Amino acid sequence: MMKEDLVEIEFTLNGSTIKLKVKPNETLLDVLRHRLKLTGAKKGCDTGECGACTVLMDGKPVNSCLILAPKANGKDVLTIEGLGSRDTLHPLQEALINSNAVQCGFCIPGIIMSAKALLDEDPNPTREDVQEAISGNLCRCTGYVPIIEAILEASKKNSEKK
Repeated sequence: MMKEDLVEIEFTLNGSTIKLKVKPNETLLDVLRHRLKLTGAKKGCDTGECGACTVLMDGKPVNSCLILAPKANGKDVLTIEGLGSRDTLHPLQEALINSNAVQCGFCIPGIIMSAKALLDEDPNPTREDVQEAISGNLCRCTGYVPIIEAILEASKKNSEKK
């Protein structure tokens, strides 16, 4: 590929401005994982079916395996690495750990990002709202019950802080 075949993009990633040149057919997931070394979003199915690659783009959950990197130009992208820190976990991360809702962990970053989008939009969701919000995220380990309970717990704690 010749240098002029690259597309220059600029977007906000986890609060920082990113400028880079990408191939027109390069996915956002590949840019995040391989070029920016943010490996929280996982390549599961690579067809948008499993949700392991879910990130937030302008506050909405998207399958980053289906988004071409040039589409991120001018957007605000948030990955699991942009939530909390080692010292201060995001309430969703804390709730999932405290509820023993994490088993293998492969799906959890995508689930957390989908749940964050829900809680940002509706701080007091119903069980059905949570089920709908994470319906695009497949988990083969937990059966979803502890995940849903943890998300509901995080929403309660979030409401108590206000």
